[in-house]
Amino acid sequence: MDVLSDVIAGMRVGLPNSTRIAWHAPWGQRFASGPGSAGFHVILQGTCWLIPDEGEPLALSVGDVVFFPRGDGYALADSPDTPITSIACDPGDEGQLYASASIGGPGAVTVTLCGGYRLDGARSHPILRNLPGLIYLPARLGHRPELRAAVDLLASEVANPRLGADTVVASLLDMLLLYILRAHIEADPHRCETHGWSAALADPGVGAALDAVHRDPAHPWTVQSLAARAGLSRAAFSRRFSTLVGQPPLAYLTWWRLSTAARLLRSSDASLNEVATRVGYGSEFAFANAFKREHGVAPGKYRRESCPLPNSR
Repeated sequence: MDVLSDVIAGMRVGLPNSTRIAWHAPWGQRFASGPGSAGFHVILQGTCWLIPDEGEPLALSVGDVVFFPRGDGYALADSPDTPITSIACDPGDEGQLYASASIGGPGAVTVTLCGGYRLDGARSHPILRNLPGLIYLPARLGHRPELRAAVDLLASEVANPRLGADTVVASLLDMLLLYILRAHIEADPHRCETHGWSAALADPGVGAALDAVHRDPAHPWTVQSLAARAGLSRAAFSRRFSTLVGQPPLAYLTWWRLSTAARLLRSSDASLNEVATRVGYGSEFAFANAFKREHGVAPGKYRRESCPLPNSR
């Protein structure tokens, strides 16, 4: 996988969910903070106000997207002056894959589409940790057509679920999350960031090296071979990678290999030797030692405690 796809696949746990809500003025609902979750809202009809826990209220209109990658608390309302009442729904609640609801009084209608994801808080990728608490993507005619298409498809499926809706909705929610993150990373190609993951992914050399690591973590990468992928000298690549990513190339490689191994242990019945091979370790013994240093527990025990499988050995 490429870097962003790999990060989402590795960090999301369980099924995502989505709810289409028709809000009737006056209304004001608070969404509590939820560490280990991420959620978004898209305005499908009408207008409303986002009232974050910190900062000024933000006016939202049709097509606007707001995303909370760290599960920060906030409220939505028809007006900043409307009293805020109880929690409407938790964008990370896995009770239902999709649902529709109607909330509020007799007034004007605003329709939103909200979605939620559960993330592995113990192994959060730096890409997600470095994101701002709120990502706001205002609607602009002709901008981000793929994001708008995904929103339209998801809204249609949630409003009128048909055969296969479970698979379609889950896939569209993952697609929408990737489009939101891509739109944020690509929002301003002329910004002058000197560090951070947005800059790392936008940098041709470092981005190429990261892509190589994520597409083939088992390859015996060295600083020299990654520098060759980046088209830089070894010294220049090491400095650039460390500045943007926040750790040296081989330290990141090891961290990602062992994060991938943890995911395989949780989600598959592959033997420890198979997992070791798939993440680039020549022996089960070397893998077990590295895994215990990183996770504080042997891989076999990690599997039993995290997600026991009937056929595990």
